[in-house]
Amino acid sequence: MTPAIIKQLKSQAHLLKPVVIIGQSGLTKSVLEEIEVTLNTHELIKIKIRAEKEDRIQITAKIIEASQAKLVQSIGQIIVIYRPNQKKNADEIL
Repeated sequence: MTPAIIKQLKSQAHLLKPVVIIGQSGLTKSVLEEIEVTLNTHELIKIKIRAEKEDRIQITAKIIEASQAKLVQSIGQIIVIYRPNQKKNADEIL
């Protein structure tokens, strides 16, 4: 992704609320399934990860690997990820 696209995605994500919250149970199969469904619907999502910094880094890496999404931004406990929906026209994505 180009810096211009990342900037545009960050600005779009600014008003979003976290749609998935990862808590004490950590990253479970059901959480990954929910992330998958949400990405298919919205393409750009915020996720709140309630864990220590080292754990958040590992969880973020697992989410990116499992969902094949791109990390747009990571600030504190919030990450923003993006994965274009292959069914949509490229012009509709952004």
